[in-house]
Amino acid sequence: MTNANEAWPDLPYSAWRDTSATLHLWSQIVGKIRLVQSPWLNHSWHCTLYVTPRGLTTSTIPHGERTFDLTFDFVRHLLVVSSDDGVTKEIGLYPRTVADFYAAVMAALSELGLSVRIHEMPNEIPDAVPFSDDLTHAAYDPVYAERHWRALVQIDRVFKLFRSSFLGKSSPVHFFWGSFDMAVTRFSGRTAPLHPGGVPNLPDAVAQEAYSHEVASAGFWPGSPGVEYPAFYAYAYPEPEGYAEAPVGPDEAFYHQELKEFVLPYDAVRAAPDPDRALLDFLISTYEAAADGASWDRAALECPLGVPGKPRAV
Repeated sequence: MTNANEAWPDLPYSAWRDTSATLHLWSQIVGKIRLVQSPWLNHSWHCTLYVTPRGLTTSTIPHGERTFDLTFDFVRHLLVVSSDDGVTKEIGLYPRTVADFYAAVMAALSELGLSVRIHEMPNEIPDAVPFSDDLTHAAYDPVYAERHWRALVQIDRVFKLFRSSFLGKSSPVHFFWGSFDMAVTRFSGRTAPLHPGGVPNLPDAVAQEAYSHEVASAGFWPGSPGVEYPAFYAYAYPEPEGYAEAPVGPDEAFYHQELKEFVLPYDAVRAAPDPDRALLDFLISTYEAAADGASWDRAALECPLGVPGKPRAV
């Protein structure tokens, strides 16, 4: 890839809405496998996915004394299940129902001697049906599945650069399959008011544990009902007074009154002369709005952006 527009591919939500919905559910199946096999880690960090040079992976998952992983390969359009004995199973990504995909994944794990049982009801999706009953979602456009992953590669890279300028507690840069978004979150170190919960098909206890501490969070959605285009977002919990009116950049960013979040259309970043700088402007300015509004100890929590091969000065 030789220019910014190729590195940041066109990703109109309307062109792949059905594929996105199917991939969302497929990713939930894979993520739930990691979820049930891994010890709970604060803020549900134990069950997320991570960007790779070919797609999205669970990373290593324990199974008793054995280990395995699952990786979406959006170059070859496969889900690859790899076990610690060197045996792999490949499951094709093509137009197929969620029920069929679920059955294929469970069969592959069983054949590898790695049987797993998950809760079949999708999370964070209203009016959901169990995976094994879902004969509706069956779209897969390989062109847009690959474009989405290629966008995530760039977003992952810039998010990690942004993460390098914070000394306090910070999440990994990771992909949440529940909400089908990439995210990175900073913490002030203070506890937060009890979250009210109410997320569709998600136990309140999970949301309350996720938001147990004060945060400034940013992320990326490929599009969803309510925001019918790919977009970056940023929010604070709890939201400090004056946050919505804070000046943020770049010029295309705005505060979404219904979502109670700042939003920056992906296309504004893609079209910018320097997409990295445009995205960093959004990440930094929205974080500063949260940190200043809530009186975070910024001097103790921040440092310059990291430079490859150069230790941070102390």
